Amino acid sequence: MVLPVVAIVGQPNVGKSTLFNRIINQRLAIVEDKPGVTRDRNYAQAEWLGHKFDLIDTGGITWENSNIEEEIRAQAEIAIEEADVIIFLTNVANHVTNLDERIAQMLYQTKKPVILAVNKADNPEQRMDIYDFYSLGFGEPIPVSSVHGTGIGDLLDQIVQSLPKDLEQNDKEQISFSVIGRPNVGKSSIVNRLVGENRVIVNNEEGTTRDAVDTPFETDGTKFRIVDTAGIRRRGKVYEKTEKYSVMRAMGAIEHSDVVCLVLDASTGIREQDKHVAGYAHDAGRGIIIVVNKWDLPKKTSNSGKDFEQIIRAEFQYLDYAPILFVSAKTGQNLAKIPELVRRVSHNQQQRIKSSVLNDLLLETSKLVPTPMIKGKRLRVYYMTQVSTNPPTFVVFVNDPELMHFSYQRFLINQLRENFDFSGTPIKIIARKRK
Repeated sequence: MVLPVVAIVGQPNVGKSTLFNRIINQRLAIVEDKPGVTRDRNYAQAEWLGHKFDLIDTGGITWENSNIEEEIRAQAEIAIEEADVIIFLTNVANHVTNLDERIAQMLYQTKKPVILAVNKADNPEQRMDIYDFYSLGFGEPIPVSSVHGTGIGDLLDQIVQSLPKDLEQNDKEQISFSVIGRPNVGKSSIVNRLVGENRVIVNNEEGTTRDAVDTPFETDGTKFRIVDTAGIRRRGKVYEKTEKYSVMRAMGAIEHSDVVCLVLDASTGIREQDKHVAGYAHDAGRGIIIVVNKWDLPKKTSNSGKDFEQIIRAEFQYLDYAPILFVSAKTGQNLAKIPELVRRVSHNQQQRIKSSVLNDLLLETSKLVPTPMIKGKRLRVYYMTQVSTNPPTFVVFVNDPELMHFSYQRFLINQLRENFDFSGTPIKIIARKRK
């Protein structure tokens, strides 16, 4: 599900990570009272008064001439680019600094809503000092204390008011999917064929696509948003900065997709990097379709498709749920099947099963296979219920969660797949002790 994005930016050591943890109500970002602790971006989902949004924590922005500082600033710039709303966090104890003013100049150019928050305003005297920050030009500053929670509600109210009003409605009307894979497997050619225009640059040189490009289109009454992403290389092979940050954007595209199309190259076969790319999408819990491109190139026999599919299943054992489609962006073979397959996988991602049906299934499975016994103690399964979608997630209440062996979890997942259509989507099983 595509959610609005809110980024927290500011100079080092103003409390960005503490504010991030406060808003998401958990200790996810590392917090330490010295600058430079946060280097990469942290993502998490937050909610206020029924409004959900993705929150990004960034490293402190400086213009010092060092490789680390340049990387941190580049990460922050990517977060600013992704964001729909920006929280510009300052520190009341520092007053307005030259660095604050330089960051403000950068944020003016974004043309995006910027909320100015002044942190560490823990008492009335400190809150009186916030008026200096009007000079930054972002309207009325909001005094907050990330540590004590003062003013966080007012800040969240302002965030919700600033979120795009039409994004939630648009999200309900369209399915978002990204096209991922290592460089030069034909991702951009597939995108161009699907949308019927030269939307992205196509070139045989690896790494032509630098940025993630959003393209809306409609097929058979269903609205889609397709994202072509830069080819993902191994970390050791990412040499130039533009390519490195396009990899980061590709990861963001996966996070904000309902379904991911993993593109393989039939002419070169499966490589180790294909598995790494697939792992990103699987770990994110996204629906996955394996698209084998350039199927027009290899010499084939009557069993070529089955043989290649067996290789895929052997190499991607953890993606046994993902449908496989053989296509050719050059000839157009089977490309028309991609939108319908994306729609089907997206539907399966959002599928909900009634608890009564699940427990009937649980009763039947207990007759087929006895629950495991570990160190003389048998697992007892009492109840199963679905707690979320995207991906479908089920909680199983048992006598002792430590007795829920991975093999029995796998058995339950297989039973769910045999009885319901969950093709293309991972399934999560969570064991909980019955109280």
